[in-house]
Amino acid sequence: MSSTRPTSQAVRIADVARAAGVSVGTVSKALNGTGSLREETRRHVQETARRLGFVADARARGLVSGRTYTVGFVTTDSFGRFLLPILRGAEDALAVGQMAVILADTRDDPAREQHLLRSLRARHVDGLLVTGRSTDPREPLTVDMPVVHAFSPSTDPAGYAVLSDEEEAAVLAVRHLLSLGRERILHLTGPARHRSAQLRARAVERAAGERLTGAVQHGEWSEEWGRRAIDLALASGTAFNAVCAGSDQIARGAVDRLRELDHDVPGEVAVTGIDDWDVIALAARPQLTSVDLCLGEIGRRAGQMLLDLIEGREVAEPRVVVAPRLQVRGSTV
Repeated sequence: MSSTRPTSQAVRIADVARAAGVSVGTVSKALNGTGSLREETRRHVQETARRLGFVADARARGLVSGRTYTVGFVTTDSFGRFLLPILRGAEDALAVGQMAVILADTRDDPAREQHLLRSLRARHVDGLLVTGRSTDPREPLTVDMPVVHAFSPSTDPAGYAVLSDEEEAAVLAVRHLLSLGRERILHLTGPARHRSAQLRARAVERAAGERLTGAVQHGEWSEEWGRRAIDLALASGTAFNAVCAGSDQIARGAVDRLRELDHDVPGEVAVTGIDDWDVIALAARPQLTSVDLCLGEIGRRAGQMLLDLIEGREVAEPRVVVAPRLQVRGSTV
């Protein structure tokens, strides 16, 4: 019995055509998603190609479609805290369209960013994903290709973006503390100049109301600030039985300092964070209750949105907000 699988190592498009009983042109249309073919024909060709182990040549595919099947991923997050989970999610979605990602780290340098954008345009990338290490809005990029912002918004309200719901994240943390009977909540957060700190603080104030003890304490996004803020609160005589921190780093610093001063966590003081950064939250003792901003889902939906724009599909919602999730651990229960 003869086999339809070619004996040569590399399966050619002509081999697929011969095995499927169609023309080379039909195979090209079926595999590239172009042209007017009956769905059963398209499926038959695609199944034949999979069975034979056919791998499309990216250069040839680009010549046919006028695309490079690459996207640029522009970021200012050199540290990678937000970049990595967003990138993983985006790659999961883009892989469906056989898209490769070129990472471009601007390092918050406008001149470097312009150089990288010129390089990406020279490579004829099909679109751009833009993210950063904060949710402070940035000016939109002036480029002649689809652009989607992930986590870090654009100042253009009509721009395509997938964002986190930071206010809801803070509300979830406060509601959790209130559900545990904590009636004196201290809010420690990052710099007042940062949009994230402002949004989260306003949400905490609304959700906690009179249960918020003292004024919101602004500092840095660091464990050191969490430790120092606890010292300042205790020295001032502020009574509190819960700390709603604006980030996991601040929360972990607060937990460490409370335990050093022999305050039981969560017995005397329950502590929550925001971000659900596993490196911080799971290494804390006890582990931190935190609110997951679902960065991977933000990346996945941003990647899908960019893929839709590149392939000419309609995007129903140009601005998507991903709901956060509360992760309850030992710092509160």
